[in-house]
Amino acid sequence: MKKIITSFTFVLFIISGNLSAQIKIENTKGYSPQIGALVSMLEDLKGRIERNIQNLDQEETDYLLDENANRIGAMIIHLAATEAYYQNFTFENRNFNRKEKKKWMTALTLGEEAREKYKGKPIQYYMKIWDEVRAKTLENLKTKDDAWLLETDSKNSMNYYWAWFHVMEHQANHMGQIALIKKRISKE
Repeated sequence: MKKIITSFTFVLFIISGNLSAQIKIENTKGYSPQIGALVSMLEDLKGRIERNIQNLDQEETDYLLDENANRIGAMIIHLAATEAYYQNFTFENRNFNRKEKKKWMTALTLGEEAREKYKGKPIQYYMKIWDEVRAKTLENLKTKDDAWLLETDSKNSMNYYWAWFHVMEHQANHMGQIALIKKRISKE
């Protein structure tokens, strides 16, 4: 018989000079226990990214580290596109349809086309898109239970828990890229 952990807390102490903070991953009300913890982690990552970029000006939002890099605004819409893809994959067991491909594929794949398309808009523009995608994620997760997380999709051996873990690790990777880019931006 498999035992499912229904409640857990991770505690991390951050000490930097006089700064000391405690951060917890807890079950989010309105969700089953494991999904509630997943929601807590998704929201924590998004919140950390948002706090890091919320005050970017246009130059910072559009800054290119080099000719092969991505702008911070493009990375934010890329995170929204990735999350939208995994919504379809996990909640509807499908890939993007034609209309969704037109909307999301440039953001999903990034590259030269994205470097040209995703510039000239304030960081809030990109965050609003991600907020809308996240609202849909949270609404759909309310309809699922912990057993659903362990289900495997019909096309491969990936369970839905791993899929959403991947969304989080993807966000964490780009959080690091964004931090690096912000450090490299030179104010004149």
